[in-house]
Amino acid sequence: MAEATERLAAAGLPSPEVDARRLVERASGWEGADLVLHLDDVPTRRAMGFFDPMLERRLAGEPLQYVLGRWGFRTLDLLVDRRVLIPRPETEAVVDVAIDELRRIGGRTVVDLGTGSGAIGLSIAAEVVTAEVWAVDASAGAVDVARANTAGLGRAGTRVRVVQGDWYEALPVELRGAVDLVVSNPPYVGEGDDLPGEVRDWEPAAALFAGADGLDDIRRIVAAAPAWLRRPGVLVLEVAPAQAATVADLARSAGFAEVEVRPDLAGRDRAVVARW
Repeated sequence: MAEATERLAAAGLPSPEVDARRLVERASGWEGADLVLHLDDVPTRRAMGFFDPMLERRLAGEPLQYVLGRWGFRTLDLLVDRRVLIPRPETEAVVDVAIDELRRIGGRTVVDLGTGSGAIGLSIAAEVVTAEVWAVDASAGAVDVARANTAGLGRAGTRVRVVQGDWYEALPVELRGAVDLVVSNPPYVGEGDDLPGEVRDWEPAAALFAGADGLDDIRRIVAAAPAWLRRPGVLVLEVAPAQAATVADLARSAGFAEVEVRPDLAGRDRAVVARW
């Protein structure tokens, strides 16, 4: 772990101690306090054969989450790789908003558009025991990842259907007018916007970029939502802070009379809530 920390620091990576520890935990199978108790153990050949390639990948700039192949999100331990976005704390706050709205209206039918790893939809299924979730993604790779994570969810996974398709087009027609909650972390980065290299170079572009202003997909989601929501129903969207007011106006133009913007854990505008 000490050697890995030195190499990661020399490569200029921002959190070498944390990264080294996570890599050692993954390779050794010991985590948290258990790792401390086993730091003097001699590594096995198998563990080193697992550890060395992971370290080289991280030194090459690959995000830690992809190197580990897993990442925590709320109560879940999710499979993640380059087919899906890395789950982030900002999205955890969006899930809080979505669950609060679902419980407020006593709803159960949920559609998670652009599900990626399944982080949002699976969290709702795990935390709201009455929720029936449809998780949608246009990417075949993302659908495979979400299905793998659904299988790991246990009994709650039986209330999740993962389907491939373009936004609402993937849903069965009988859901029109019958959905209680539509929630999405859609692509919302503009084509000319700056992104950290670790994001731009490694995460799937189709899940990041949405036209010149980053709103192409959001416009489609908002415009079609009224046809799918029952009354009362709710649309919850994750957005960039600078977009929040514009997206709220889009929702009002689509016929949502009650629209508000909710902050993330850092106090930045992050979730647009539109009630039908």
